Amino acid sequence: MQIIVIKLGAAGDVLRTLPLMRAIRDAHAGAEVTLITKEEIVELVKGIDYIHHIKTIPLRERLEADILYNFDTDAIALEIATHTPAKKKYGFYALDGYPAACNAGAEYYLNTIFDDELKKKNTLTYQEMMFAAAELPVTKEVYHLPIGDRAKEYAQRFVESRISGRGPLIGIHMGASSRWPSKVWSLSYVEEFIKKASAQGYEVILFGGPNEINEHGLLSKKLTSEGIPFARNNPSNSKQEFLALLEKCDAFICSDSFALHAAVGLQKKVLALFFCTSPNELESYGLVKKIVSPRLYEFFPEKSDVFDKGLVESISVEQVLTELKNLVPPKV
Repeated sequence: MQIIVIKLGAAGDVLRTLPLMRAIRDAHAGAEVTLITKEEIVELVKGIDYIHHIKTIPLRERLEADILYNFDTDAIALEIATHTPAKKKYGFYALDGYPAACNAGAEYYLNTIFDDELKKKNTLTYQEMMFAAAELPVTKEVYHLPIGDRAKEYAQRFVESRISGRGPLIGIHMGASSRWPSKVWSLSYVEEFIKKASAQGYEVILFGGPNEINEHGLLSKKLTSEGIPFARNNPSNSKQEFLALLEKCDAFICSDSFALHAAVGLQKKVLALFFCTSPNELESYGLVKKIVSPRLYEFFPEKSDVFDKGLVESISVEQVLTELKNLVPPKV
């Protein structure tokens, strides 16, 4: 049996779909599962045993399947789902240029996209909605991300050269797409957190990617000039190197982003800060402590794309430090 799964979204969205892909494989004994995704996702999922083949867009061959699952509603995914031959389809396809549900189980998630009130009231996790779209019973198994030997060696060298081992190692990542300008903690609060966490016996790695180069560069210079000990990852790290460094951390602090889903896939203890996206949609797997802004529902979902200084400062440094101490106590 040939099964196709389409997932073209952001990296974090692909990761949180992995439990579903495993359930799909398990529900169809002997089936071969082909994932259609973006090129940038390959290094994250290559080697996962329930994904037998990976195809990236643009597709260079004609595919067909016994069963097709499409868990995306963007135009390219809908186009592929609509025109790929399959005996049975679940999820979403294109109808007159708009996303439509292939099956009854997919209708609820589709409705949350177009109905802000329903999205605000929704209490189902993303995984629960996608399992419904696939018409499979929900599993609560956490996904596991593979890390290659070269990336592990890189992370080991980084730790040996930059980390003293004097206290628990805490990673903090406050990055997001420019689409969500209020999704991340205020940079001044990140600075204050690093100073106070270091003073209380923690070691900190400041994580960032290409979008954070300028801001993190300025912050790093300031912290260094004040003699604050911390480490900073290379913003040009590959995703594998990013995972390997994250795996070295005793706990991780982040917003609702790729880093959050990566930390879950490495079974890390996580403090997740929510400012303008739904905390209900996140499956915590017993690993994630959610810190929700008291102002979240002033913005979610209608104004999630609006920047507001008061919003990104609505979770205090002291609250995060208190939750961190409960998660990973500092060395006395």
